Amino acid sequence: MLTRQHGVANFDFATGRYLPDRLTRNAHAQYVGLAERMLELYRSGVGRTRQELHRGVADILADEEDCPVRRVASFCKLLDDVSEYRMDREGKAAKLRREVFHRAARKHPLVANADQLFEQSEADVKAAIAAEMGRSWEEIDRDLFADVMEFHRLSRFDGYENAAALLARYNVAQVQVALYGAVALHITATADLKTILRYAKLARLLHTIRQVNDGEWLITLDGPASVIHETQRYGVQLAKFLPALIACRGWRMTAVVPVGKQRGKLRLELDAKAGLHSHLPVPEEFDSEVEAAFAKRWGESPREGWRLLRESEILFENQRVFFPDFTFEHEDGRRVHLEIIGFWTPEYLTAKRATLARFARHQILVAIARSSHEAAPDWPVACLVYKTRLKVDEVLDRLRQGGSAAIMPEAPSNGE
Repeated sequence: MLTRQHGVANFDFATGRYLPDRLTRNAHAQYVGLAERMLELYRSGVGRTRQELHRGVADILADEEDCPVRRVASFCKLLDDVSEYRMDREGKAAKLRREVFHRAARKHPLVANADQLFEQSEADVKAAIAAEMGRSWEEIDRDLFADVMEFHRLSRFDGYENAAALLARYNVAQVQVALYGAVALHITATADLKTILRYAKLARLLHTIRQVNDGEWLITLDGPASVIHETQRYGVQLAKFLPALIACRGWRMTAVVPVGKQRGKLRLELDAKAGLHSHLPVPEEFDSEVEAAFAKRWGESPREGWRLLRESEILFENQRVFFPDFTFEHEDGRRVHLEIIGFWTPEYLTAKRATLARFARHQILVAIARSSHEAAPDWPVACLVYKTRLKVDEVLDRLRQGGSAAIMPEAPSNGE
């Protein structure tokens, strides 16, 4: 990730907008070729120092008229982030310097070209020291400052898939820089809500959520500038959350970003159609093949007045949230949730049992795989047990009985 010092942005005070640096296909088409050259520099740069590689990047971008120094530094940092460098962790470089400098001190002063006044040339002294130590001067020079960051040597470059991937990462990274000091993020989501909240929790972000319209939720994430003690770590966690959000669908975001005590705050606005690309994969629409197959068999049209909705409702209980896999909505207004439990570990089943007990007052129809039910038969609600797939007719039969309130335990049948 980039640091604050790598941030490149424009401030539009007339409209109150914060505009992170953005390389687009139309305005910056030449950067595709430049990015490929930078990638090739690192691919073929094993053994070269960090300083040499950074100079190479600067040389590649030197002829670009509109290329601020921070943009150059940003590309160097992003390339370094997917690289490994040899570092002297055992103090060998410091020991080598002491020995070389001790040997050289006896022959000072050194000059480029010896004469009658200064008889010791640099080249001759280096050759003599190398001979005394039984090594070539090239080997000594390579290891002499191996503990200095600029002289770390590239040992591996994992790289980016292509030039487009590097440029996409740059665009996202510049937005991340803006979030380091954000006051808050306001996210309106209509899809992938479960994934968005999951990543927010993994990033340990303070958040609230409320429904603003049918199928539309507002998630507010507090930023580091809003907490009692502003912390850099929290800002980094907020920035790390961004690629996960970008990978999701159906969202729009407004971040409130301070731009100085005298300048106030600006808005950074993004949505799922902004053209940013995450290195994270798009969330799967369904968590399992059982869910996907059931949704496909049910279809888009209502059955007996029941419409199937995917993760359309969040249940709240004492600061806890629960996302049922599906919600059945009847044309008369009734709603019944469906949670499908497949083949899971004992730890998962224990956690799921506790969750269902916490939300027992809600109408939840639980369908559980036979093997999981046999491994953990003690559930706080009655279950519809299936073998390999969940049948539409069996679910409809339970809905006719009035949802979870009428569900009775049943012994597993021999059929599917």
